[in-house]
Amino acid sequence: MLKSHYVLEFLDLKEDNRYSENDLETEIINKLEHFMLELGKGFLFEGRQRRFTFEGDSFFVDLVFYNRLLKCFVIFDLKIGKLTHQDIGQMQMYVNYYDRKVKSEEENPTIGIILCKEENKTVIEFTLPEKNNTIFAKEYKAILPSKEELKKQIG
Repeated sequence: MLKSHYVLEFLDLKEDNRYSENDLETEIINKLEHFMLELGKGFLFEGRQRRFTFEGDSFFVDLVFYNRLLKCFVIFDLKIGKLTHQDIGQMQMYVNYYDRKVKSEEENPTIGIILCKEENKTVIEFTLPEKNNTIFAKEYKAILPSKEELKKQIG
């Protein structure tokens, strides 16, 4: 149901430009229809920068969707750099919060997607449990690779 990576060329973020996570989020919101088409079927937008607070600390989930086909929340954390184990830990907290405080008993477990510029497969392997099926790191491309680059990746 989830793609291996996402192509966000429609956001017009150039590879050589510096942009912040807030810039990335703003462009996604501005072009939400395109982003949702890239995600796939069944996604409904629930909100951005959803805040929850406990013990005086506030946390913000970048983007929250609901997938009516999967019958679960799908939350996104946007990262403009290489994935770290801290990013995975943060997402685990977000997923736990949604599962314990937001979702209903009839709904399936929350899915967390860390949308990052560069995956780190070893960090993913050793940070997440072996049978993980709720947290994913997905790479995004600001521009579609050239034919030559695609041939190298395939070949």
